[in-house]
Amino acid sequence: MLQFAILSIMNIKTNIPFSELTTMKLGGPAKFLAEATTVQELVDLYRNAKRLGQRVLIIGGGSNLIVKDKGFDGLVIKNRIPGFSVIEDDGASQTIKIGAGEDWDSVVARSVDMGLSGIEALSAIPGVSGAAPIQNIGAYGQEIADTLVYVEAYDSQTDTLVKLSWEDCGFSYRHSIFRGSAQGRFAITAIVLKLYKKSPTPPFYAAIEKYFEELAITDYTLAAVRNAVITIRTNKLPDPVQHPNSGSFFKNIVVEKWQANAILEKYPDMPSYKMDGDHLKIPTGWLIETADLKGELLHGMRIHTGNALVLINESATSYADLAAARDEIISTVRDKFQVTIEQEPLEI
Repeated sequence: MLQFAILSIMNIKTNIPFSELTTMKLGGPAKFLAEATTVQELVDLYRNAKRLGQRVLIIGGGSNLIVKDKGFDGLVIKNRIPGFSVIEDDGASQTIKIGAGEDWDSVVARSVDMGLSGIEALSAIPGVSGAAPIQNIGAYGQEIADTLVYVEAYDSQTDTLVKLSWEDCGFSYRHSIFRGSAQGRFAITAIVLKLYKKSPTPPFYAAIEKYFEELAITDYTLAAVRNAVITIRTNKLPDPVQHPNSGSFFKNIVVEKWQANAILEKYPDMPSYKMDGDHLKIPTGWLIETADLKGELLHGMRIHTGNALVLINESATSYADLAAARDEIISTVRDKFQVTIEQEPLEI
């Protein structure tokens, strides 16, 4: 009866495995699955599910989502809300409103073509735009929090459409309220970014600087930065279509100075980056590689030879396989360096 009630309202699929919905190609079934291409469709789906006592999960491209073998016993809504428009121009910058279902890299490409800076280093990151604020995506010296003005969202708690400012989002390193205190409450429908009409200037992130030096590039355009990032990422990260993965599976770890100094005493070549007065960021890929795990096959998950942050699903058949590999990596790094690394993708 419940299934009939939902199916009678919208085009809803049933029992779709998350192996078809995530780039890691693992996870049990989604009890119900629907797509929302407008804000009203999303709200109607959410309200109907709530009326029928069903849990709701919003997903985009599935590139930052790990699903357990039991799947999701509720309604999964794929956010496909489109949109890209300039809503303000002050001469030096433009404020852009972007539908949450827009492909993120296409948005970056379009902004570069428009001569707008601020997100060019976030090129080639998979997923949809509405997912960008959730984990505060970042790469090569930029993160979405640098340009975000506000997000528009459906608040399932109050059953209203709301605007959440930059301050409301509670951004920190690869984190926001959307994966913290308010996880599951808001369904982002659009993001608003302020981008600037200026060319990039050095110094650039180290990997980009190296790329420019090797190719003797001195004309620092937005397109040049975007091309550099795409080339670097292509060389470091496996294509999820050919090699199922979730991109960077582990966050770069942020530690206190005394912890970093303890590692430096044994490993003086350890790379690190200042975060604030008391904390340093250490590349987790370096920790995993130095722990002699790079390239290893653990429980069907291969630690990528090009980037030890990446786990490739080579032969894993269950979430249990992935969890066992993850836990073994975390344990090995902790035993060697006395620090605990963390998973980056969301998990349900």
